[in-house]
Amino acid sequence: MSTTEVFSIAGMMAMPMWLLMIFLPKWKVTRFLIDYRVIPILLSLIYACYIILHLQTGGSLDFGSLSSVMSLFTKEDAVMAGWVHYLAFDLLVGMWMLNQNRNLGIHQLLMAPCLFATFMLGPVGFLLFMLFRTIKLGRS
Repeated sequence: MSTTEVFSIAGMMAMPMWLLMIFLPKWKVTRFLIDYRVIPILLSLIYACYIILHLQTGGSLDFGSLSSVMSLFTKEDAVMAGWVHYLAFDLLVGMWMLNQNRNLGIHQLLMAPCLFATFMLGPVGFLLFMLFRTIKLGRS
């Protein structure tokens, strides 16, 4: 399977999970996928395969300098691993936010932008959620 095909598959795995988390966060199927981290685990398996492939082809994992990281991201398998890394970890952050919200009770109309921002901009969505969380806890 080509890297391009795996890229599409990984995206097709992540997108429905984000839609479920944004629009149907309390649905039993969504909760099952969150509770068992199904999609992040599958993405992690893909990630592990690409890291192993990168290492087997003589690649290194040097994160010691900006130039080393830039060099690493000129290799297709390393870029693919990096992309899947983002997909998996952003999903885990979104799942964590929803789990936190089970106790917080932030309205879904406020959670939706947090989740969407996490999907699109990672840390920005997390930051927005933390702001809402702080406000909510301050009112308690």
